[in-house]
Amino acid sequence: MSNKTFVQVDLANPTHCNKLLELLNDYMEDEMGISQSMPVDLGPKIIEGLKKHPAYLGFFVCVCEEFAALANCNLNYSTWTAKFLINIHDFIVSPASRKQGVGEFLLNEIENYAKEKDYCKVNLEVRNDNFKAQNLYKKVGYSDCVPSMFFWQKRL
Repeated sequence: MSNKTFVQVDLANPTHCNKLLELLNDYMEDEMGISQSMPVDLGPKIIEGLKKHPAYLGFFVCVCEEFAALANCNLNYSTWTAKFLINIHDFIVSPASRKQGVGEFLLNEIENYAKEKDYCKVNLEVRNDNFKAQNLYKKVGYSDCVPSMFFWQKRL
């Protein structure tokens, strides 16, 4: 894993912003995304919104200087433990970097980051039909909540 580096997203860095949007587009184009490219006008809105989001955390994995993976996360607070936690909202490994341990490396590094900050946990959301992602998450120790939880929404 010596050729992999863990990098925190810096939204003041134009290269980071461009790579974030490229990787997010990879996710959108994937069958587990929306199976189409990101709308042209959405990218600037995403960056603007993330810059305004006070609890945004983002992480890249670079492999030999290439941006190979991205996790867009949010910092949250657990009243049950009186500690912060990380919620992984988007988790993307570029198609060219899959099956090379990049996703596992990114998850482990996010966990290390959270431990260093004394956060209580890392949680994530995953589609119920995304078995490849579920297998990766299980491999590094993630499991369904006990008791099982649902991820619900109300579109506005």
